[in-house]
Amino acid sequence: MNPKTRLVLTEDGSHSLYVEEMDEYYHSKYGAIQESKHVFIKHGLGAIERNDVSVLEVGFGAGLNALLTCMESMTLQKNTHYDAIECFPLDGSLIQKLNFSRLLQFKDHQLFLKLHELPWDREHEISPNFILHKMLQDFTRFVPKKKYHLVYFDAFAPGKQPEMWNEEHLNRLYHALESGGILVTYCAKGEIKRRLKRTGFNVELAKGPPGKHQMIRAIKPS
Repeated sequence: MNPKTRLVLTEDGSHSLYVEEMDEYYHSKYGAIQESKHVFIKHGLGAIERNDVSVLEVGFGAGLNALLTCMESMTLQKNTHYDAIECFPLDGSLIQKLNFSRLLQFKDHQLFLKLHELPWDREHEISPNFILHKMLQDFTRFVPKKKYHLVYFDAFAPGKQPEMWNEEHLNRLYHALESGGILVTYCAKGEIKRRLKRTGFNVELAKGPPGKHQMIRAIKPS
């Protein structure tokens, strides 16, 4: 475990992580679970009207988005192929302490641990409805080899990690999406909206999770 990364409790009772050298949290301090549910599940996965979904997550991090998507896929019997990019995986001792499974009343905590423990750069069938492919690489060098219906853009904030949000990388994600595909992010900064629009997306502003006024949903025109 990086000694500069520590466990913190957010306002909805769920854990997050604080990176001291960046002065940045992995999730909203107002509630990690409620933020992920609102941004990525409600406005992302919930907006895809098909039974077979291909998802790309930029920033696997603590695995919360993957866990919520897996749970939703099992509940709705939605076949989901989930690719996730991460450059700096978390230490196992830290992952063991995360309380997501308990708060979500998800009985199989071992499944959550499995999401982290399975080898990188290989596909794994987590359930009949959820296939996980974790990619251990730098997003700024990522070249998509397939098309996606949905992108979870969950990088650190533009002010903390500006290289992740530049127009070149957003353009690459635009071309990685199927027509009608969706990109969702917690961020609602004006410059990010303008970059997404210049890339070709139709940009919508939705109500943000607790603690944030707005969030972005960007749609690739059909």
